[in-house]
Amino acid sequence: MTRLPIIVAAAVFTFLLGGPVYAQQINSGIDIQSLHGGTYASFDSKNNIGRGTNGVLIIFNGSVVTADSITVYYSTYEAVADGNVHIQQGGQLWVGEHIQYNLKTHDMVSEQFRSGRSPVFIEGKGLHGNIVSNRMEQGTYNATNALITTDDVEKPAIKIRASRIKITPNEKVQAWNAWLYVGDVPVFYFPYYERNLGVHANNFDFVPGYRSAFGPFVLGSYSWYLNEELQGRFHLDYRQRRGIGVGPDFDYNLGRWGEGELKYYYTHDDDARTNFVNSPVFDNRQRLNFSYLAMPYTNLEVRALARYQSDAGVVRDFFEGEYRQDPQPNTFIEGDKLWQNFSLDVLTEPRVNNFLETVERLPDVRLSGFQQQLGVSPIYYESESSVGYYRRLFPETNDSFAGLTNYEAGRADTYHQLTLPETFFGWLNVTPRVGGRFTYYTESHGPGGATEETTRGVFNTGAEVTFKASRVWPGVKNQLLDVDGLRHIVQPSVNYVYVPSPNAHPTQLPQFDYELPSLRLLPIEFPEYNSIDSIDSENVLRFGLRNQLQTKREGRVADLLDWQLYTDWRLKPRAGQPTYADLFSDLSLNPRTWMTFESQTRLDLNTGDWRLLLHTLTLQPSDVWSWTVGHFYLRDDFRNSPTALGTGADVFTSALFFRLNENWSTRAVHHLDVNSGRLQEQYYSVYRDMRSWTAALTGGVRDNGVGPKDYSLVFTFSFKAKPKFGVGADSVRPYSLLGLQE
Repeated sequence: MTRLPIIVAAAVFTFLLGGPVYAQQINSGIDIQSLHGGTYASFDSKNNIGRGTNGVLIIFNGSVVTADSITVYYSTYEAVADGNVHIQQGGQLWVGEHIQYNLKTHDMVSEQFRSGRSPVFIEGKGLHGNIVSNRMEQGTYNATNALITTDDVEKPAIKIRASRIKITPNEKVQAWNAWLYVGDVPVFYFPYYERNLGVHANNFDFVPGYRSAFGPFVLGSYSWYLNEELQGRFHLDYRQRRGIGVGPDFDYNLGRWGEGELKYYYTHDDDARTNFVNSPVFDNRQRLNFSYLAMPYTNLEVRALARYQSDAGVVRDFFEGEYRQDPQPNTFIEGDKLWQNFSLDVLTEPRVNNFLETVERLPDVRLSGFQQQLGVSPIYYESESSVGYYRRLFPETNDSFAGLTNYEAGRADTYHQLTLPETFFGWLNVTPRVGGRFTYYTESHGPGGATEETTRGVFNTGAEVTFKASRVWPGVKNQLLDVDGLRHIVQPSVNYVYVPSPNAHPTQLPQFDYELPSLRLLPIEFPEYNSIDSIDSENVLRFGLRNQLQTKREGRVADLLDWQLYTDWRLKPRAGQPTYADLFSDLSLNPRTWMTFESQTRLDLNTGDWRLLLHTLTLQPSDVWSWTVGHFYLRDDFRNSPTALGTGADVFTSALFFRLNENWSTRAVHHLDVNSGRLQEQYYSVYRDMRSWTAALTGGVRDNGVGPKDYSLVFTFSFKAKPKFGVGADSVRPYSLLGLQE
């Protein structure tokens, strides 16, 4: 009973003498700790003050404070920190040499400070703020003579200097009377500037440049983030020859009820024009895009897409990136319900742009039965049935005959097929099949309607025979080709299709689902062949041969060679059909991990002429340089056939990238018309790495062979934290660097 008071008295005496302690707690709950074991803490009980020196740490109320020395006033929770002061609250870090900070209210006063939360960093003078609660997002700080940058270095390349700023931690920073500096040169003035400090940063984006069709231009946008459900951008563009363009973009996310985007753009075009023949263009030009995708319930998907254009050239003129990806956008609403063996699809496709040819589906209801086993039998069944009302609408142009060829009709179609897959000798796969289709057409109506009410029956049969054989040579090694063992796989196939002449020829039927031009060989078996209204007699053998050479690289199986050959032998060709289809070849060769050669060819076996040649060689031995060269050849095809390819092409392409050093790199892209020797497109880019962002200066010249050449010079920049372009996008789509918006 006598030892306890003695121990307590000794502890108090030791503390008052300022002896070494490593953690001192007062009734306030504030804990002063040592950073490296050499801290001396003292407590003034009369004034209720604690002091720590030689590197101290305080963790209290969600704040972490470190400094060379700290004085804490326990009655007011005020801390005065000196020397290498770091204060972390939430995701925000504050740095200074002398900071007065209230550990309870988060009040802060500092003559000079630095603060940062990637990708935005700030420094300034005269910082003061008043946080009224422990929730940092509810308080603000104010400072003067401030600098804002995205470069986390002592001397940032790009920065904004402002006479006054207001910081809302974890949310945003606002600046008044601000100048944008590149190095030490002021280049742009902002009366007011705002930047989000969160993951989704509100920011401005400007793309200045020159283009022959536009004159000098500036494409401006402001990206904003409201919440996870709604965010977007607002575009404000100025083109000296064409005028001002404006429009908002909205990205929405309603959870299981869907997500998508709504985009609108309007411009009063001061020099409205187009290269489309017989396509009128008006001064008031606009574009509206809407997309929707939802899965409200399991296995139920709803999607919608609407693309409205005021004229045939508005997207090509002002959103060329979008135009190149889809020059004839469609509009539809579709719902799809999936079960284990069936799916039900309802598609409505109206026409919203009368200058585009469209097959309206009002609606098209389709029930698909997946390939499924019939009980315990070895027979498999699949089906596809549809019913709908269709309108084929041709483009409406300045032609006085526009609309005189349109027609419409109803159609009901059902197809059923049985297959019997078998394997013989453990390696030979044989799949015979037999199927039948019944289609009903109403009488066609409209100016171009010329078909009567019709029923058609189609019978089909055939079989596919295929096998796969392989051989392994584990001891084969070649350092030059990076080969560690070899495996050869060969897979020949023969597919026979027989369809007797239907009772109704395609010319007697309205053509809604018809064959389209294609660079590849069309399917011959049902239901993959889905040109329902073009079905005619078939008696054909399709031969295929695939060869693969594989090896091990870095412990994984890799293809050295993948080569496929295929063609059709028409045993009884239809009128106008040759006996042999073109011979197709698809080749991919990878002699090294950094070298890829790809080839697609199409040879007319009847004449010996090449109809298609596409070759590409890509070299990328390091991150210093890469080079892709290619050649595309397409023979003119003006046959009187719906699958004729039309005007051909003969183009040589090259894309060369070279990194000069860690900060500078270049890229050159060329498209050369071999026949005329004309450079159709050429782009030259110089890139500058600014640590937290990348700048590019791109010049381009395009020569379509008609009219004057189109010259462009554009400056673009992209933050690495939120890149404007995907990896390699400027190589695949170099026009994206020319202000040709997506």
